This record gives sequence, structure tokens and C-alpha cells, in this order.
Amino acid sequence: MSALPALGTPMPERTKSRLLELVKRHGPLTAQDLAQRLDVSVPAARRHLGDLLDQELIVCRTERPGGRGRPQHVFTLTERGEATFPKSYSTLCVDVLRHIESLFGGGAVLRVLDARNVELASRLSSELPTHLPLGERVRALAARLDEQGFDTQVEQDGDAWYLVERNCPNLTVARQYPQLCESELTLYLQVLDAPVQRDRRIACGQGVCRYRIG
Repeated sequence: MSALPALGTPMPERTKSRLLELVKRHGPLTAQDLAQRLDVSVPAARRHLGDLLDQELIVCRTERPGGRGRPQHVFTLTERGEATFPKSYSTLCVDVLRHIESLFGGGAVLRVLDARNVELASRLSSELPTHLPLGERVRALAARLDEQGFDTQVEQDGDAWYLVERNCPNLTVARQYPQLCESELTLYLQVLDAPVQRDRRIACGQGVCRYRIG
């Protein structure tokens, strides 16, 4: 039996919140996917999706699964929808970086982020020793990122590992200062001591940040 909702929280609102969470965690989903995950009928899921569309929290687009087959309508979060998830001190960070850029030029922003990387790498290196198998290092890094609100998932495909970040707590900053994303990639290269490539970015509207490692 499923848990009862908290007192004072209408069931439809709980369902809509769960819909947003599912789209956030699992990327573009169809109404059928969402209905199955919520254990509700497809018409019920569509009603909730309609409300979220009206609130501009999600958007509907057409995709072909795997690039083939019949087009499907899938739902993804809008920027307003992303903003319903935790973001950390974004306004302050943007203001500080803007002033640094204004006073010292764009290169100064990257130098500040590089200095931050040195400090972060120093903290993480003791927790990710190179003698550990790569998978253990990736999982340990994911655990630290979860503490910062990144909501990670680790996947393996043959010899390669994938680190998937389903939330970006620094999204507002990253959209205005892509140097932050480049700094993050550099940090992962340093602390994992392995080849790292990024093929998706939340800041580009791709739902998740995904890193291929190894």
C-alpha cells in the first residue's frame, strides 16, 4: 500500500510534484511512461500534464525513439520547471562573477574557477586514491556530488563508466557563465585520473549532464 500524503497536501498537487520529479530524474518521457510510473490512467496523467503545461513548468516536443520509429510526444522541464528544484546561491554567484568580469576581464573568471578547482581537488584526492578501481572512484565522486544536490546516477557500459547529473544546483550561474561547466569537467579529469568526456549539459536544455569516463 502506498504511503498517505501529508495532511493539508491535496493529492492532485502531490501527483503534479511527482510528475515534475519523474521528468527531472528520467529525462523526456511520454504520457504513457508517466502514467505507468505513477500507476494512474493515461487520461489522468494527461490532465496533470495539461496543468503543468499551462503553468509553463513543462514543454511538449516530438521525438523519434533512438532516431527511428514513429514520432512520440515527450515532456521535458522548462527553465521555470527547473527552478522548482534546489539551486544554491545563484544570484550571489552571478553578481560576484559579473563584477570580477567587469573589473578584471573574462579571463579572471576562469582563473577564479581554476583556483576553486585546486582547492576542491585537494579535498577529493584523499577520498579518490588512484589505486582504487575506476568504478569505485566514480561512485565515491557521485556520493560527494549528491551531498551538493546534483542527484547523480552511475552507469557502466563495458569498460566505460557514465556519471549522470540529474540536477544542477548551479544552473543559473552555468547558463550565464559556461566557464563553470568547463571548470567542472577539468575537476573530474583531475580527481578521477582518467579520460572524461561530457556529451550532455543541463545548461543547454538536454535534461542531464552526462560524463563518459574511461
